[in-house]
Amino acid sequence: MQQIRKVLIVGGGTAGWLAACHLAKKLYRPDGSGVDICLIESAEIPTIGVGEGTVPAIRQSLQYLGISETEFIRECDVTFKQSIQFVDWVKAPGQISPNFYHHLFDYPDLATLDLTPYWLQGQAGECSYADAVAVQGRICDAGFGPKTMLQPEFQGLTNYAYHLDAAKFATLLTRHATQKLGVRHLLGNVGAVRFADNGDIAAIQTDAHGELTADIFIDCTGFRALLIGDACQVPFIPKNDVMFVDRALAVQVPYRDPEAPIPCYTIATAQPAGWIWDIGLTERRGTGYVYSSRYTSDDEALAVLRQYLQGDADHLTPRRIEMQVGYREKFWHRNCIALGLSQGFVEPLEATGLLVYDATARMLADSFPAHTGVMPLLAERFNQRVRTAWDKVIDFIKLHYFLSQRDDSAFWRDNRDPASCPQSLLDNLALWAHQVPTPYDFHSKLEIFNLENYLYVLYGMRFGTDLSAQKYRLTQPELAAQMFAFYRHKAQQLQTQLLPHRELLKRIRQFGLHKV
Repeated sequence: MQQIRKVLIVGGGTAGWLAACHLAKKLYRPDGSGVDICLIESAEIPTIGVGEGTVPAIRQSLQYLGISETEFIRECDVTFKQSIQFVDWVKAPGQISPNFYHHLFDYPDLATLDLTPYWLQGQAGECSYADAVAVQGRICDAGFGPKTMLQPEFQGLTNYAYHLDAAKFATLLTRHATQKLGVRHLLGNVGAVRFADNGDIAAIQTDAHGELTADIFIDCTGFRALLIGDACQVPFIPKNDVMFVDRALAVQVPYRDPEAPIPCYTIATAQPAGWIWDIGLTERRGTGYVYSSRYTSDDEALAVLRQYLQGDADHLTPRRIEMQVGYREKFWHRNCIALGLSQGFVEPLEATGLLVYDATARMLADSFPAHTGVMPLLAERFNQRVRTAWDKVIDFIKLHYFLSQRDDSAFWRDNRDPASCPQSLLDNLALWAHQVPTPYDFHSKLEIFNLENYLYVLYGMRFGTDLSAQKYRLTQPELAAQMFAFYRHKAQQLQTQLLPHRELLKRIRQFGLHKV
């Protein structure tokens, strides 16, 4: 029943400093009555630093942690993100037009009426699913930002997340954690790990600070997993039988025209062995090719990326990143807890990394043990919840590949093979072939992606739900027609109120936003 008074986070980067902020916000007290939060990181080991896309949940985290949105936008090369635009995922280039769809952050109004079955019956005409049930797709395509200068921080006319410079974001989190939340920061390299007789980690040896002790150790050492993997020997469960991509080439591309419009969404363009991300920041683009080493070579992948960039990066050398796809058998082992890349990783198709790391860090802080007596119970529940979260993420990411109609390469053909698909996803798709998904299909609070996310992807990718036996249930066609018309009109109205994306960012950096 020893009281927990000291936490040592090993490793920095976005995951480490997000963990530090969440734990300190909940547990640190200036009078010393709370928990001491310390983070040690190496000055010699660079972070991966390419996680530049987020989802709307990050807004709630920033606001909760007390970080100013204006400061965040100014310091982290931030742009707004309202959607992910998927290009060439349904068919190969040239086989269908237009060959893209939006996964929007504005959710359909399911409480008033689920328009999905009425759209499936053709009541919205030739309108895409996203444009039929929300205004945001039209806002994105027209190049507008999500808010006006009259709205306070973290509020918008449409729902939004951010694109950001990951290295600058880690720097901002470092300053906020140490100056505002009481986190102690050490620089040094970790060597040996010393264990107690009961199997707990007792201390870690460092080159600059000698031996460091703590009650709980948080492993944020990335793919190296120095504590949870090397020291504690918790096995890694690979998921490359489901998720094929395992490498990335990343490059930062300057704008040809510094005043060029900035897309207010991530562009994800499918390629023969993976996909290319394209993220517009204020001063540059962050781009990269995520691909499978089983289906293409590094040289072929580089050629595909250079062709996509059309000469904009011929003088630049992309970074090659090898990715461990999967997750740990346990995320909390004795007094060691893994967060960030040491916990698990799947490709960043839906900004999954930062989303899971932020959510699990907040969950850990909110359920943090007061003493060692309850740690085994909390560890068991934490492991179950986090594993469920990762399994749900894998189902959702696999959905994008499995529904594709592309047959132009072995990568896509094999992704569409049911043998590569989790049974849980196959069961859902078999059900949804005959009825529209409902909230009852997403009953767990551990769902990282929910009903609305699935609706955008299913029907953006032209998934066929046969409602011929259920037409008698569609009893509100007049209301559906009114709502379809409302979204068309509302999108036109909002475009008269909103600023072009780059102009909005300029004004925020110059004048700032109103505090909440």
